[in-house]
Amino acid sequence: MILNGSEILVNVLLEQGVDTVFGYPGGAVLNIYDALYKYSDKIHHTMTAHEQGAAHAADGYARSTGKTGVVIATSGPGATNLVTGIATAYMDSVPLVAITGNVSTPLIGCDSFQEVYIAGITMPITKHNFVVRKVEDLADTVREAFRIAASGRPGPVLIDIPKDVTANKTTYVPMPAVEIPAKDKIVGDIEEIADLINRSERPFIYFGGGVRISEASDELRALINTADIPAAYTLMAAGVLGYGEKNNLGLMGMHGCYSANCAANRADVMIAIGTRFSDRVALNTEKFGHNAKIVHIDIDPGEIGKNVTADYSIVGDVKRVLTELMKHIKPAKHDAWSAQISEWKKDDYVPTDSDTELKPHYVIGKACEIAGEDAIYVTDVGQHQMWAAQFIHHVHPKNFLTSGGLGTMGYGYGAALGAQTAHPDKPVIHFTSDGSFHMNMNEVCTAVSYKLPVITVILNNAVLGMVRQWQGVFYGRRFASSEPERVTDYVKVVEGFGGKGFHCETPAEFEAAMREAVKSCGPVWIECVIDREEKVLPMIPAGGTVHDTIFK
Repeated sequence: MILNGSEILVNVLLEQGVDTVFGYPGGAVLNIYDALYKYSDKIHHTMTAHEQGAAHAADGYARSTGKTGVVIATSGPGATNLVTGIATAYMDSVPLVAITGNVSTPLIGCDSFQEVYIAGITMPITKHNFVVRKVEDLADTVREAFRIAASGRPGPVLIDIPKDVTANKTTYVPMPAVEIPAKDKIVGDIEEIADLINRSERPFIYFGGGVRISEASDELRALINTADIPAAYTLMAAGVLGYGEKNNLGLMGMHGCYSANCAANRADVMIAIGTRFSDRVALNTEKFGHNAKIVHIDIDPGEIGKNVTADYSIVGDVKRVLTELMKHIKPAKHDAWSAQISEWKKDDYVPTDSDTELKPHYVIGKACEIAGEDAIYVTDVGQHQMWAAQFIHHVHPKNFLTSGGLGTMGYGYGAALGAQTAHPDKPVIHFTSDGSFHMNMNEVCTAVSYKLPVITVILNNAVLGMVRQWQGVFYGRRFASSEPERVTDYVKVVEGFGGKGFHCETPAEFEAAMREAVKSCGPVWIECVIDREEKVLPMIPAGGTVHDTIFK
């Protein structure tokens, strides 16, 4: 059949099983939006307040579903507004297809109105990007973009389409959804590593987001339980194991559990699974795991030896690797090692409760209790993010969404909208702070327009909490530009947008507000006033080791 480029684009999206896209219209994508209008019974489009919010929404949709997210923006500033969202997805290995319009082909390179070379701008933060110059190439280009985004280590792909390409016509031949290449290939000696694990006396597993992406929770659990291996997770793997599971030591790294970091320091074999030895975990790369033989398992060969030298490595999909590894693992018990870890646990940091003041751990714990086990939790970046990682105790692998690699303040609201769009029957709780929230609170208008009942819990200490904490510890309490002294009235703001708001200063007020919020049919903001001296603890300084842990 003969279709124009925009109709071809929409039909290929339908081929790939896309039923939801996020974006913002503009001159260069008017033809695309005209096609979306014609196919609105098949593809739902959510228009956000800002293109960055759309990118984060597509990201949140992808993380919470495992599907490839789709975002659309016009040329020039519309395209550049996607950059932070694309970079966020790239750093956290999120499958995303970003579609940007551009000026017509004859105008490219002429400094035309709203012209920008977005392919060049995004080259370092995408798995691949395409500039389509002929309508005849469009269908196969879009298909290839989806294949690349979801294959191997997932990530974002950008397609830039000049306006004349969206208008020109050609023959469209329908095709089935692209096949994602099988992840069966394994490079590494499985039996040798299994033997190393079987002979170890103090084994330790350190796992990251690759386990979540690979959907390998059960395989990881089998290894942990069969070989009696304690394990700790990175920020990107929160929820892969249940909070109360045997051998789950909790979060590790800069703000991780003391016992988990001690175990990493004293292990004789460290198995790093689906993780990249981030500087927030391996704070001192020369001393991290220095007593252990290090085994690194990851799908991306570029990560092997990049930050920490591994003694052994396996390149392959985590689920597949663990399945093969388990064929050679012998049941074991490490009673002495478990006893030592139990001793370290006695020194784990425990926050102080209060009956009169709002404490971060109380707010997060009570919100989780009321929202229930199926809730999806989304954070922005800063102190509240770390508190959420520490104190959210019942999450599932795809139910904790946060910007880990890029650390994007303002990520949360857009991602929460994407998750709520994907899961209309689940509570979505957005934890944020007054610092992060000011960056993208405008997206509440989107939540109101689409009746998305996202509950935003704002931990308000009237400062840039994490920056101020570092200034207090390392800069002699010289609080340069970290105390903006904003006087935003969050209740009035959200009500002005058409939502509902609460202001809380005590535990009783918060519990009442939260119970009311879960009954709402639209967005709710709950402002929680906390003391600016609250810190994320424990804390290991950058470049330090577990021996440098700060507890107060």
